[in-house]
Amino acid sequence: MYSFTNLIIGLASLSAAIFLIRDGHVPGKNIHIFEELNVTGGSMDGAGDAKHGYVLRGGRMFDEEAYACTFGVMESIPSLTDPKVTILVSEKARLIDNEGNILDTSSLGFNREDRLALADMMIKPEDSFGTKTIKECFPQSFFETNFWFMWTTTFAFEPWHSAIEFKRYLHRFIHELPRLNDLSGVRRTPYNQYDSILLPMTKWLISQGVTFEMNCKVTDLEFKPSETEKTVTGIKCAKDGKEKNIEVGDGDLLFATIGSLTAGASVGSMTSAPKINDKHVGGDWSLWETIANGRPEFGNPQVFNERVEESMWTSFTVTLKDPTMVKRIVEFTGNEPGTGTLMTFKESGWFMSMVLVNQPHFINQPDNVQVLWGYCLFPYNEGDFVKKRMVDCTGEEVLTEFYIT
Repeated sequence: MYSFTNLIIGLASLSAAIFLIRDGHVPGKNIHIFEELNVTGGSMDGAGDAKHGYVLRGGRMFDEEAYACTFGVMESIPSLTDPKVTILVSEKARLIDNEGNILDTSSLGFNREDRLALADMMIKPEDSFGTKTIKECFPQSFFETNFWFMWTTTFAFEPWHSAIEFKRYLHRFIHELPRLNDLSGVRRTPYNQYDSILLPMTKWLISQGVTFEMNCKVTDLEFKPSETEKTVTGIKCAKDGKEKNIEVGDGDLLFATIGSLTAGASVGSMTSAPKINDKHVGGDWSLWETIANGRPEFGNPQVFNERVEESMWTSFTVTLKDPTMVKRIVEFTGNEPGTGTLMTFKESGWFMSMVLVNQPHFINQPDNVQVLWGYCLFPYNEGDFVKKRMVDCTGEEVLTEFYIT
């Protein structure tokens, strides 16, 4: 038997199951997936309906060069509606100033000092950066360039984030620099990424006989006593208030997902602000903390889950039943729905970006309904028009700030 355990079933874990079946020739009936939630998808989710509104927590910027494995997986999975699951886009309004002007982003805006610092970042080994932040590695002028405004909103980097992580992204996406101003290398799915990718993958795995154990929280992993190796012998989990132990045999394989980008996420409404949670909501971080206790070789999860204000960003999904706003965005940007990507208001107090996604964006979305999505990197800052922190704002206040901006 092959065991496959995850706290959140995102793209990576579903892909691993597909590779086990397709390339490893493991029978689907021998793969068992344990999921804390009642739906697959993990951080790559998408839900709702026209009556109650749609919700997207985030999106991924796929390009074929950097996501070769993802594209390789999709070659094996039939789409629910169309075998062509990705499209090419080109952004015409990437950066916008406070006066409502579309800025020229044909130049990345580097001076000589910026270029030298960037080259230094690319060439030096990771060990030389230690625990440095991005801000410690570049002059202040670097954070005022077109490059930084476009890069940070594409990949959600902030100046106080890890310099090593920034370096890794530079190496992985260096081919995007010539087209960063229009994101023409980014492939977008015809619907939201859950309906276009995760749902077809889930249905295919079920058709192969894979077992999904939903609403099942993995709380601990048991290890065989050894000074030289780490071998899992059991899985502790809880479902419907009942705890159980699952044996992991000598011939089994186990893959565990630890931590999550969307751990502690909450959803607000038009009349209420979302609750600010911490790492204790859900089991995403607790498993890592449990297995790392007394085992330093498993890393230090506290580095990642103790600094909420430095790592949190807030997204918003707008469900419209009147085409007026969509028409105005199209007139302003020159992009029809689905042909552009991020539109960033670079001087926004919340550092706001939005995208007019392809319509319909959900499989169950009626023709007379439109969906917009956006996010802010500085949700603890005060808005320019709504004089409140974004984290304290209702949906109505967020939409007011966006509309006036």
